[in-house]
Amino acid sequence: MLGILRAKVACRGVPASGLEQGIRVIASRAFSSSAKQMTVRDALNSALDEEMSADPTVFIMGEEVGEYQGAYKITKGLLDKYGPQRVVDTPITEAGFAGIGVGAAYHSLRPVIEFMTFNFSMQAIDHIINSAAKSNYMSAGQISVPIVFRGPNGAAAGVGAQHSQCYAAWFGACPGLKVLAPYSSEDARGLLKAAIRDPDPVVFLENELLYGESFPVSAEVLDSSFCLPIGKAKIEREGKDVTITAFSKMVGYALQAADILAKEGISAEVTETIHLIFYVSVEDIVRAAKRTCYRSVPLAATA
Repeated sequence: MLGILRAKVACRGVPASGLEQGIRVIASRAFSSSAKQMTVRDALNSALDEEMSADPTVFIMGEEVGEYQGAYKITKGLLDKYGPQRVVDTPITEAGFAGIGVGAAYHSLRPVIEFMTFNFSMQAIDHIINSAAKSNYMSAGQISVPIVFRGPNGAAAGVGAQHSQCYAAWFGACPGLKVLAPYSSEDARGLLKAAIRDPDPVVFLENELLYGESFPVSAEVLDSSFCLPIGKAKIEREGKDVTITAFSKMVGYALQAADILAKEGISAEVTETIHLIFYVSVEDIVRAAKRTCYRSVPLAATA
């Protein structure tokens, strides 16, 4: 909730840092009084639904996104609501439908391309990097490519190596791509909306093991106008001794580590780097470094 309020303040042009103390108080009150539970799967589904409803240029393309309602049911109900011209089932040909998506984005449509797993995006890597990511630079800013490549990324349960690699570092090292990896339902909903609205190509890395996880969301998060700013880190837990950074599913483990450290007298701040690697917010890094410098921590507490 703190992240939401900070984002709203920033959107109004008011420096968030100057209102930090007040925001924390408001956030704690609002979170306890208005939070509901929502799975990451439902958060993604609702974000797609609302953006398709608001903008007729948004469409979804991928394997089993329509009749089967998505391999992980992220696109459930969308075919019935928007029809086969906007929820497009494709053959098993990642290079083909990714290329079609990039071409559609060249012509001012907003495609959302689903990979059944990002391991299979390697079949379409030329379109993602050479066609989508580099076009804005190569055209001196004349061509925007508003496309989202999304799907499960990283290790999951009971699948082989060809379904288990994390491609965050790969895509994060490619100029021209914005790479997002949400953790909670709030992140998934707000960032997918922002990705769809963005004028540039976005790689949206989900985690299969998080789809069924439920997280508290406020009424503000459920509002159709809600979205999160791309490029800002999110403080999941405040601390003053040390900062732990993580993204995607590892945020949950970082929070558990912070609980363990708290029992040893170490106050750990957990910062979620939901916007990865290439677009790093220097302000967030400097703020964390200033806030969590070690001060007289006993060696026994760090052993």
